[in-house]
Amino acid sequence: MTETLQEAIDRAGSPVELLRNSPARPTVFPVTPEFTNWRSEQHSWRTGCALLDQSHHMTDLFLRGPGAERLLSSLAVNSFANFPVDRAKQLVAVNHQGHLIGDGILAHLDADSYNLVGHHMVIDWVQFHAETGGHDVDVERDGNSIVRTGDPRLFRYELQGPTAPAIVENLIGGPVPQIGFFHMGRFPIAGLEVRGIRHGMAGQPGFELFGPWADGARVRDALLEAGSGLGLTQVGAKGYSTANLESGWVPSPVPAIFSDDRLRSYREWLPAAAAGSLGGSFDSPDIEDYYLTPYDLDYGRSVAFDHDFVGRKALETLSDAKPPGGSRRRKVTLVWNPDDVQEAMGSLLRPGLPAKYIELPKARYALYQVDRVLRDGATVGQSFDCGYIANEQSFVSLASIDTGFAGAGTGTEVGAEVTVLWGEQPNSAKLQVEPHRQVAVRATVAPAPFVQYARESYRAA
Repeated sequence: MTETLQEAIDRAGSPVELLRNSPARPTVFPVTPEFTNWRSEQHSWRTGCALLDQSHHMTDLFLRGPGAERLLSSLAVNSFANFPVDRAKQLVAVNHQGHLIGDGILAHLDADSYNLVGHHMVIDWVQFHAETGGHDVDVERDGNSIVRTGDPRLFRYELQGPTAPAIVENLIGGPVPQIGFFHMGRFPIAGLEVRGIRHGMAGQPGFELFGPWADGARVRDALLEAGSGLGLTQVGAKGYSTANLESGWVPSPVPAIFSDDRLRSYREWLPAAAAGSLGGSFDSPDIEDYYLTPYDLDYGRSVAFDHDFVGRKALETLSDAKPPGGSRRRKVTLVWNPDDVQEAMGSLLRPGLPAKYIELPKARYALYQVDRVLRDGATVGQSFDCGYIANEQSFVSLASIDTGFAGAGTGTEVGAEVTVLWGEQPNSAKLQVEPHRQVAVRATVAPAPFVQYARESYRAA
């Protein structure tokens, strides 16, 4: 019999103990690691155009029926007041206390028909409510290629970079349709009608093209032909995994599902295998110390109180508080001190217990990476996803830190110095963790998104 999340928590004694010492194998992107090398592939979305295959690593949930919008609206902080067919949005869900469950991209495909795609955390949450909440909706789940048997239902190809519009012109044999940000259109490609979403995953201009899996090879070949001479570069899993560091998206904050008796039935429904793993130097025994609100990650722009949804009352209370959004934290980028990174990496080549291995280009070693951020010895925030950006020749992490250091939303504290603790003390039993010592790495506060283009153009859209 499959163990449930609640049973696993009871067995381990606490959510933190369960996640900290998870036996889960390291998470991998089930696509080619590198087509050339990840450094050149990272450069491609800044200098030419990156072709990224999104067909395999994400989970899809298809929802159909007259109750689909009501279900989604009841779980999302987002407004559905102006969400017609051929629009998409970043759906954000919270628990009853206003803490993040997760986020994903929701596309309105047709009347009463939606596709939610992303990490499984928000997919699980929506599927549970669809199956248990009495909604007039049918759901179909297509897991990623790690768990699925057979081919994906859809292909997804992302075009990102300054030459993306020119490649699309070659592809369709005419001017690029004027499609607004997160709007969808239809493109004539290789004799097929292919749907596309206008957005910018790496903070660059681009399109996400998708359609039936059977058409995928034909569309990919057409893309490669249209991009010949325009710097089109296929990007593998290593390079792709770092794109969020430039655009400022935190992919997997700890989902707020491990406590609160109101969620017990959800934990009894959810398989323990979906729990994930927790890594990093932040070491509170209370799982709720790891939870975040939408405001902590600058999702306040998505919160709308024009509808009822799980967590609305809690977020209304937060929105009335000060600083803005009731959050004492704000999302930033931390630029790690190169000398300290070099010292940590060099410890592998010297006698004695080394620092935790820093893998390049992405150094996250748990599904939920949470490292402690310090200022003058006091904890001022949490650092999450971390890795190397070849375009900036910088090792960075995304973090949520106290607004006193993030300028309370003004950016006035950009340049402030903090310290990230790297490594675990004591070492956990996760398979990804080798014997190591914890080290302090100096870091400088920078904006999120880190890349100027993403801040001034992509986010402005």
